[in-house]
Amino acid sequence: MIKMLTKHGNSYALIIDKPILELLNFEPDAPLEVRTDGKVLTISRASPASRGGRVAGSLAKINAKHGKALKRLAE
Repeated sequence: MIKMLTKHGNSYALIIDKPILELLNFEPDAPLEVRTDGKVLTISRASPASRGGRVAGSLAKINAKHGKALKRLAE
């Protein structure tokens, strides 16, 4: 199957047809992981571990930057 990129605001989008989404069991709001080796684009369902790792990293940044203020708010 050949697909074309579609202009979407200032970006480009790849439209995935509904039969393919159903075949892969992807819901429209499902988090997906996009990887590339510079030549091939791979899209897969994001694993719970990879999603949790990003959340933990973001939380660590927030705590480092605003930890004291958050602690005072909690008291």
